[in-house]
Amino acid sequence: MATVYRVGDSAGWTSMGQVDYQDWAASKNFHVGDILVFNYNNQFHNVKQVKHQGFESCNATSPIATYTNGSDTVTLEKLGHFYFICGYPGHCQAGQKIDVFVPPPTLNLSPVTSPQSSPSGSSSLYFSNLFWSLGVLLAFCLSGLAY
Repeated sequence: MATVYRVGDSAGWTSMGQVDYQDWAASKNFHVGDILVFNYNNQFHNVKQVKHQGFESCNATSPIATYTNGSDTVTLEKLGHFYFICGYPGHCQAGQKIDVFVPPPTLNLSPVTSPQSSPSGSSSLYFSNLFWSLGVLLAFCLSGLAY
């Protein structure tokens, strides 16, 4: 089930310094299929999806995609990093850029829990019996190999 994220929350996509987009992205758990919504005034901003190098250098000359309507949606269609910057001069340098990371899903392997409280010595008795049983089993197996 996809989650829709409004980039920058109520501030939207802006260069006014109201949002630290890296902090914003870091506070989210993105998944494949999630949707980013970029809301902005298209007279002053745009959204350019760029490669890592373009993101780091704030270079929008070779974008992967360009969005200009002021209410753009982008579906995160794969794992990995998605880099977005504003292509207007100085905006990216002022912090209007975001790195959205979609990590691989994690397996939910719950650790086996032991009883919260047990009578003193019961765990050592359990392990003594376990080791004795394993010893008997091992001896039985090895005796079968002797024949």
